[in-house]
This record gives sequence, C-alpha cells and structure tokens, in this order.
Amino acid sequence: MNKNSRLVYSTDKGRIKPTKTTETNQSVSSDGIIRVGRETKGRNGKGVTTISGFDMNADELKTMAKKLKQVCGTGGTAKDGKIEIQGDQRDKILSYLKEQGYDAKRAGG
Repeated sequence: MNKNSRLVYSTDKGRIKPTKTTETNQSVSSDGIIRVGRETKGRNGKGVTTISGFDMNADELKTMAKKLKQVCGTGGTAKDGKIEIQGDQRDKILSYLKEQGYDAKRAGG
C-alpha cells in the first residue's frame, strides 16, 4: 500500500457508531421552578403526573423519585431529567414539594 493513498472504501467490520455515554453525572439545567403536570400521551389514556425542573444529576433524581413515590403510595420512574408518577397525584406532590422548600407550580391545564 502506498503511503500517499487514502482509504476510500473498506469492507472491514468494526465499530460503526461510537458507544453512548452514560448520563449518571450529567445535570439538567433549570430555572429554579419545579413544574408539576399531567400527561396521557402515548399511554393509552392512562395518566401520569410529570415533575420537571429539578437541578439534579441522575442519581439524585432517582432518590427524589423514590421519595415522591412513597408520598403518593404508587409507582413511577425517573428518566430523561423528569420524574413520572402513576396517576393524577399533582396535589399531593405540590404540597410535599412546597413543604420541602421547592418553588413548585402546576403546569398545563
């Protein structure tokens, strides 16, 4: 192979896409207001309460989700910088967050 030639096409197999980075230590930027809303999109009409606006990394967000699930007595998850709690739990979550000193408000209709 000539040193001045460059590879145009290769049939060699290998890594095509770079590996994904984990989001464990990335924090989501926030304006300081926690927004509590309700969402049914993509869930066959079953509603979940969504909480967004926390300025936390993924581990802290999971811990907060666990506390909110215990307050509401229901299931949920933390993903993509948001917390989802099953059912319409907006009033319970708003009162809990205000007790904890967060600036929380109802979002949506």
